[in-house]
Amino acid sequence: MNVTPRIAVIGAGYWGQNLVRVFSQLGHLALVCDRDPAVLRRLGAIYTGVPTVGEPEEVFAAKGIDAVAIAAPTIDHAPLAARALAAGKHVFVEKPLALSTAEGAQLVERAAGAELTLMVGHLMLYHEAVVRLKEMIDFGLIGELYYLYSQRLNLGRIRRDENVLWSLAPHDVSIALYLFGETPQEVSCRGGSYIQRPSGVEDVIFCDLSFPEGRVAHLHCSWLDPHKTRRLTVVGSRKMVVFDDMEPSEKLRIYDKGIEAVRDQPDYETYGEALTLRSGDIFIPKLDVPEPLKVECQHFIECVRGGAAPRSDGSNGAAVLAVLEAASRSLGRRGAPIAIEAGGGR
Repeated sequence: MNVTPRIAVIGAGYWGQNLVRVFSQLGHLALVCDRDPAVLRRLGAIYTGVPTVGEPEEVFAAKGIDAVAIAAPTIDHAPLAARALAAGKHVFVEKPLALSTAEGAQLVERAAGAELTLMVGHLMLYHEAVVRLKEMIDFGLIGELYYLYSQRLNLGRIRRDENVLWSLAPHDVSIALYLFGETPQEVSCRGGSYIQRPSGVEDVIFCDLSFPEGRVAHLHCSWLDPHKTRRLTVVGSRKMVVFDDMEPSEKLRIYDKGIEAVRDQPDYETYGEALTLRSGDIFIPKLDVPEPLKVECQHFIECVRGGAAPRSDGSNGAAVLAVLEAASRSLGRRGAPIAIEAGGGR
């Protein structure tokens, strides 16, 4: 592979313009595609020398393009990714990978068959605080991982083309699967539509993921909330950790807290096992937090160059998709538990 992969960005809207910016900073931006001429004129004035086109087919036909980054509307993710793979391009596609597990599985199979990189933009897996938290769990520093809960809340940004489950929850689902290292067995989700009642687009959801061995994750997402919150709490047998992405510097707080059994105490004195509360120090590690999007894009470039599987590869994206699809079905059934088949991703 070319040591400097040439990347085209398809979709230069709200988020796509960030991909344009970062791939340009990294020296790999070769082409920008969007159907809005005004957007192309504006970006053409900023990124002089980078050609722009109005149709994805022009990108797929371009022989000098090694990879594409797709930031189009969600409904177009799978079709565009499939066409890019068919054209022999490596693919970075924003979350979610597709709108169904069947579509996601087809993309994974196509990428593998063509020996092309397929990476999904699960941004939070490239946040230094989440990576550090994963290391703490894997090294046993928090003890046995019991449960976690996350809050992703704000007043806006309201979407009309998808509900808050598909818009915001992919971030927290991807984090939960990453930290637990497996896919949940069952999903339950409830929510409400208040701003766009006629269309039924949910503004708030409460989602529970049930993992093996009784471990659970609870996700709360809303774009109808007075607080801008991006917080994750992880509870283990030895320590508890809070990741607050709204904190400017102290993003991780490690609490030396827990409940322990008192050993060697006669049962006749306690009528059962005695428990004691443990409350120790709070440790705030120093983190060097580069822009997660830049880390993510650099990771994609390195995977294209070397052929390694991305952290958020197609299989990982399909696993997140399986959870979202089950949650969507549960949402339509007023919170009825939906089982996820074994092997629905990793």
